[in-house]
Amino acid sequence: MSIPEKKSISRRSFMKRASLATAAVAPMIIPSSALGLGDSVAPSNRIVMASIGIGGQAQYLMRNAIQQKDTQIVALCDINRPKAEGVKKTVDNHYDNSDCKTYGDFREVIERDDIDALIIAPPDHWHAIPCIQAAKAKKDVYCEKPLTRTLAEGQAVVKAAEENNIILQVGSMQRSDHRMKQACELVRNGYLGKIKHINVGLPDGGHKEYVSGYDTPVPDGVDYDMWIGPSEYIPYHPKRMDWSWRWWMGIGGGNLMDWIGHHGDIAHMGMGWDDRGPEKIESEIWTMEEDVHPNPKLFNLYNDPVSYRSLLTYKEGTTMTVGSTNVMPHIFTQHKDTGTQWIGENGDWVFVSRGRINSNNKELLETKTKLRDFRFRKQRNHMRDFLDCVKTREEPIAPARTGHRSASIGHLSVIACKLGKTLEWDEKAEQFTNSRKANKMLSDKDRNGWTLG
Repeated sequence: MSIPEKKSISRRSFMKRASLATAAVAPMIIPSSALGLGDSVAPSNRIVMASIGIGGQAQYLMRNAIQQKDTQIVALCDINRPKAEGVKKTVDNHYDNSDCKTYGDFREVIERDDIDALIIAPPDHWHAIPCIQAAKAKKDVYCEKPLTRTLAEGQAVVKAAEENNIILQVGSMQRSDHRMKQACELVRNGYLGKIKHINVGLPDGGHKEYVSGYDTPVPDGVDYDMWIGPSEYIPYHPKRMDWSWRWWMGIGGGNLMDWIGHHGDIAHMGMGWDDRGPEKIESEIWTMEEDVHPNPKLFNLYNDPVSYRSLLTYKEGTTMTVGSTNVMPHIFTQHKDTGTQWIGENGDWVFVSRGRINSNNKELLETKTKLRDFRFRKQRNHMRDFLDCVKTREEPIAPARTGHRSASIGHLSVIACKLGKTLEWDEKAEQFTNSRKANKMLSDKDRNGWTLG
């Protein structure tokens, strides 16, 4: 693999050189015009970044990162090379140069020792392996949610991140939202009393797209075999790419897995369960739409459930219902809104969603925090929180283990619902204690030569 010649000094390179210096020297400042960064930034403070995956969410994350004056994006990787070249132009235009490089293989990006941090935002089945390899290369990572597609992958990512002491921020950006923090602070500081029950409402599923066949050839410049990578093979169809891969359970995980890293994550955040899991998972609803079309030559591209619901019980006796809004309590169906609701022992509740916080006791929302109260840090920009932690080496607001535990709510619910069983879970060993079949579903054997090691 050929690695391009390094044309600038990165934070990583600067720090290595500085550690070898034997005499004190004045701080080295690179002119802003040379970097396209607006203000002069010392190399020791500049974070050189790359993005693995350049879909819609990845581009949103890059726009956030590129606006920070202490970053520079130097590489993009995607299986769609023409698309990568188009995004490269946007990056180059921002910096007024042509230095950004494109790749089709993420391993070449990770090999570049001038890169400090990676945005990892391809489809879910391509989260774990790049995260693990990045950790072994001592590169910090901002990885989209859900952290991984299977629970076993999540365990492997947490292990790699912690063993290699990297900063890993999971893209559960609601953790940085001020309304989410307000709701979670009310819960964690006991203003609702002991929490009796939690409701986590997620979008309905059942996406349908009937096609007559896979007669569309793979476009030039698209490496579809690489896109499949460690997942089960499904034939190429353009409507499965870019966004709608989410509705094939072997690639994404439907709306359950797409959103559990948001509202399920906030449920755990409010309870302080960042390294916790349930002890029992009960299957309640798992409804698939009828897949048979009147025209036998047509078939559905997707296989996610139209409605789903599970009941989780935690050691303290607190229960949590996770489900699509069409089978959730009135507060979700009335407003057709997703979100998280905590219900206290005295009947008071707090509900939070994007842009909205509500309670049956309005005085709760006017609560003045006390000096003794737990408070989250005030940073509202999730990417900025990550970048700050890259510099300080503090733990970000959504580290690997919390993203893993939040995703596990979904992983365990999917397994219980698919089996139609009540499963018992050892949260420390992260194994089912009453079903060998369920334990086999914690990992995925379709690796096509790819390994997590």
